[in-house]
Amino acid sequence: MSTADPHPHAPRLRELRRRAGLTLEAGAARAELSPAHLSRLETGRRQPSLPVLLKLARVYGTTVSELLGEAPAAPTSVVRGADAPVREAGGWSYRQAGATDRGMQALRVHVPYEAEHRDLVRVHPGEEWLYVLDGRMRLALGDHEQLLDPGDSAHFDSLTPHRIAAATRRGLDLLFVHTLLQSAVAELCLGDGARH
Repeated sequence: MSTADPHPHAPRLRELRRRAGLTLEAGAARAELSPAHLSRLETGRRQPSLPVLLKLARVYGTTVSELLGEAPAAPTSVVRGADAPVREAGGWSYRQAGATDRGMQALRVHVPYEAEHRDLVRVHPGEEWLYVLDGRMRLALGDHEQLLDPGDSAHFDSLTPHRIAAATRRGLDLLFVHTLLQSAVAELCLGDGARH
């Protein structure tokens, strides 16, 4: 039977906790975990979920990528608006507005008035922050629907069923920031949602 560590990121968790100057107990308390649970994560006897990784990254002052032992991202990333390629999915247009390998992703999004997936309800792990740049956004969160104007924003848990649509004929332009790491554009915005 192989003795290889099934979770090669486990030793990295301990190293990053120590680098943050935290004992097992202090790290567990700040991440809202039991010391036994954090110990199991650090020894590879348990695999962390995405919400736990996000909490640990915040507590240790690092990124999910670094927790997983991936190559560290450049200290800063500048994305020139004119250089950001446009990608299309479900009638929506996306431009990258930040680095692709960070704990949060940022996109500039254009949603046409009659988008192909206008009635698609999205549910996925992570958090989202939306900021209306131009047009009017119809945002449904659970059973509540609101209209947001330019300058308005919304921040919510992405496990809340949500639906975004343009409420003006010229469409909607928004900034879209989320914590679902390394997802394809179509997966992010079209996800495993269902028509509602």
